[in-house]
Amino acid sequence: MALAGRTAMWWVRLRSPCPASSPLSVLPAGLAACERLYSSRSKDKLDVSTYPVESIRNFSIIAHVDHGKSTLADRLLEITGTIAKTTHNKQVLDKLQVERERGITVKAQSASLFYKHAGANYLLNLIDTPGHVDFSYEVSRSLSACQGVILVVDANEGIQAQTVANFYLAFEAQLAIIPVINKIDLKNADPERVEKQIEKLFDIPTDECIRISAKQGTNVEKVLQKVIEKIPPPQCNPADPLKALVFDSTFDHYRGVIANIALFGGEIQKGHKIVSAHTKKRYEVHEVGILTPNEQPTHKLYAGQVGYLIAGMKEVTEAQIGDTLFMYKQPVEPLPGFKSAKPMVFAGMYPVDQTEYNNLKSALERLTLNDSSVTVHRDSSLALGAGWRLGFLGLLHMEVFNQRLEQEYNMSVILTAPTVPYKAVLSSAKLIKEYGQTEMTIINPSQFPDKLSVSEYLEPTVLGTIVTPHEYIGKIIALCQDRRAVQKDMLYIDEHRVMLKYLFPLNEIVVDFYDTLKSLSSGYASFDYEDAGYQAADLIKMDILLNGNPVEELATIIHKDKAYAMGKLLCERLKDAIPRQLFEIAIQAAVGKKIIARETLKAYRKNVVAKCYGGDITRRMKLLRRQAEGKKLMRKIGNVEVPRDAFIRVLKRQTDK
Repeated sequence: MALAGRTAMWWVRLRSPCPASSPLSVLPAGLAACERLYSSRSKDKLDVSTYPVESIRNFSIIAHVDHGKSTLADRLLEITGTIAKTTHNKQVLDKLQVERERGITVKAQSASLFYKHAGANYLLNLIDTPGHVDFSYEVSRSLSACQGVILVVDANEGIQAQTVANFYLAFEAQLAIIPVINKIDLKNADPERVEKQIEKLFDIPTDECIRISAKQGTNVEKVLQKVIEKIPPPQCNPADPLKALVFDSTFDHYRGVIANIALFGGEIQKGHKIVSAHTKKRYEVHEVGILTPNEQPTHKLYAGQVGYLIAGMKEVTEAQIGDTLFMYKQPVEPLPGFKSAKPMVFAGMYPVDQTEYNNLKSALERLTLNDSSVTVHRDSSLALGAGWRLGFLGLLHMEVFNQRLEQEYNMSVILTAPTVPYKAVLSSAKLIKEYGQTEMTIINPSQFPDKLSVSEYLEPTVLGTIVTPHEYIGKIIALCQDRRAVQKDMLYIDEHRVMLKYLFPLNEIVVDFYDTLKSLSSGYASFDYEDAGYQAADLIKMDILLNGNPVEELATIIHKDKAYAMGKLLCERLKDAIPRQLFEIAIQAAVGKKIIARETLKAYRKNVVAKCYGGDITRRMKLLRRQAEGKKLMRKIGNVEVPRDAFIRVLKRQTDK
């Protein structure tokens, strides 16, 4: 009893405010977190029933990288009073550590804003989206929950490649588009030029463009007014049965899966029994609410609103992005969902230590729930052990995914060099029977079929869009030709900027094309690409041999024209990575039976003639000949063991290439 009394006294003292000089003012961070949690949970739940469908606007902010989407989102949050106005509000919606470090948006984030216009109250649901081409799947998913977009263009840079791509995503989804020209406060800003570009490329009249400075807050209020006037309310009815689209989800260790939902009909509240159209499993709703941008519980969510839902989903596989939720015993026609993302780059992922395999498997499942564009297939390697073959939308996507694994789940992994998926058109009846079709997809060089059983090989291609100042055209055209690209179109946006369209083989742009393009254009050119199917190509499988024995893990699929340069590079890298032996090692790159590159790793040798001081030369030669014979025998029976760290050094993508 005495102990319980003391605990109660401590809790009373902690709950009461203490003076700054008091030792209790320096409480541990854990107690402070508990205090915040206690106060947030004890808040009254919001009532959003006062916002009918006609007063709701769902919109996204889309733009090229670094054109000011997140800064504009900060100002909108401040103007509507969602967050306090302070100097620390910089990219408030970029919550991930990787986003803070890199200064880019990786994950689409939503927030609900309350705004009064012309005497009426409005509920605005804003989604801030990424700008990089590798995260365009996030943009297309976000647009499914919206009725309109704010298209932000930099007044200094003008229209860039990803601006064009994002415009067409919104245009194809038949959304209302509000053009906004940002950064008018910059010294070199030229909003008139940008307005003409928007009119020429997108056929939007110049008088519809709003000139703003998101950093200084100039004219941002006009954007909110335009959102209410131009973007239509969602087309749905609260009287209809519940129909909710899961457009994003995250995993919480204590509460399970938190699903972000957009309601297309009906209403939902705590205690409702709901069913997933994908898994057919039944759940009881524990909590619903809106994001402001932090979680804010509400009594109910109504048709047309965007919010979050917690329903005791414990397994990461239970919350499929694109799934439809409906009320138990009130089935509805499932929403079309999302077209699954098509991976453009594949890489092998293995745990550094095989004892960490199960932990890495769990981390991968939770992270792919939050990033559903990653595809995962089991894989194994003699050198690196059990692992996975992962498919990504691009190289930055791969790097960010790896960084998130390290930061959020504390997992260290080995990531092999990126490859692209090839296809082979089979001519052998035996292989056609084995695969059940005339085409096979090759994501691992070990699956590469022999030339005799194949009528042709196919490689993936992309249609690339490059927007650049005209003075760099010569260098960029030379770079594209070097990468086996075919020019499709060339258009002058204005007197200074050109838009080039090229058909690229995907494996030519996957590693370092973007970096080279930025270097050649002093950072001014921008690049975007979209899938363009497959085309016939002269592909070969290149093997790496150590003393005549092939090393399966180092085999690569490559275009015939690039084989020699790549073979020489791999041999040189292996020569530095493999430790010397007591016998000579021949490191060779081979295409079929033909050796195209070779490096020799010299043997350790004892100075057998050290004891000879003068005397006949034949004695000296006899000793050297006997040593050479011994080395020759040792080479025959010696087995070259490539150490694990040597594999890692050779297979890892070279950043210094």
